[in-house]
Order: sequence, then structure tokens, then C-alpha cells
Amino acid sequence: MPKMRRKSDLPTKICAACGLPFTWRKKWERDWDNVRYCSDRCRGKGKTRGDAPGGKAAPV
Repeated sequence: MPKMRRKSDLPTKICAACGLPFTWRKKWERDWDNVRYCSDRCRGKGKTRGDAPGGKAAPV
């Protein structure tokens, strides 16, 4: 059985969308170098390009 690691010992990154730090997860094990967002919600926010200042989408 593998040795347990403390969460504080795991690598962290800063989310490209919200700017908050997030910690390595087992599901990201093979793709950690390409992970940029902390969640699906931030990934969706990070890909939009027509955002008005203040974080709200511009009216259509």
C-alpha cells in the first residue's frame, strides 16, 4: 500500500480564470502539466472572450 501524503505536500497551481490556488488531484495525474483551471466552471469562464469589465458578460 502506498504511503499517504499530506495535502500540504502536494503540488499547487494558480487558476488562470479565478486566480485562486488549487492542489493536485489524482484524476489530473497524467495531465498535470496541462491543467490550468481549478474547476469546470472556471474552465468555461476562462475560454470566453467577450467579457465586459467587472466580470459580467456583455449584453447581446
